[in-house]
Amino acid sequence: MARMVRSFIQSLLKLVNSAIGMVGIAMILYALWMIRDWQRQMDPVVAPNTPPPWFMYTFLCPGVTLCVITCSGHIAAETASGCCLYCYMVFVFLSLILEAAVTTDVFLNHNWEQDFPVDPSGNFRKFKDFVKKNYEICKWIGILVVCVQGLCMLLAMILKALGPHPERCYDSDDDYIPDRVPLLKNYVQPSYVVGDPVYGSKNHSWKVRINDKGSR
Repeated sequence: MARMVRSFIQSLLKLVNSAIGMVGIAMILYALWMIRDWQRQMDPVVAPNTPPPWFMYTFLCPGVTLCVITCSGHIAAETASGCCLYCYMVFVFLSLILEAAVTTDVFLNHNWEQDFPVDPSGNFRKFKDFVKKNYEICKWIGILVVCVQGLCMLLAMILKALGPHPERCYDSDDDYIPDRVPLLKNYVQPSYVVGDPVYGSKNHSWKVRINDKGSR
């Protein structure tokens, strides 16, 4: 029963963890699209004197981070190792802390836009306007992502409490056959003697010699 529950928790953790990876991939694709569009619009002569588009790369970094967290989560779910699960939970917890800090700053600090430098590409303003126009959808998406991360931490803690599969703590059965052999009934330990090969039978050769002497 415990083995079935462990396998179910592992599969569920992989499934829920994949949602984080999908969000990370979407952020990476959107960041790459912005970078590509920026490169097409920029003039090679004016580009060296233009400040870098920090928003694109800032948007790219969380996407890569979420993908790395997803990979570590799949490894932790597959191995059910305590060390991997601890590292995965720390990564998810740090991402939650960072998200909470950014959200708190946006809601409490009315001049939060002044904390960021000017974005020459204008994508930061477009993204901000999109969030304002679709605030309800973006709000529920953000809540869903936070709930998924919290569920991943809960499943990781449950899997850590269950522990790894017992059979994975041992090597193959071939390494332990000699320890089980003495328990068998009527078992005789085979012995091997290294020497010159013996041809024929000794008793037969003695009989031939005796017959030769009798005939003489």
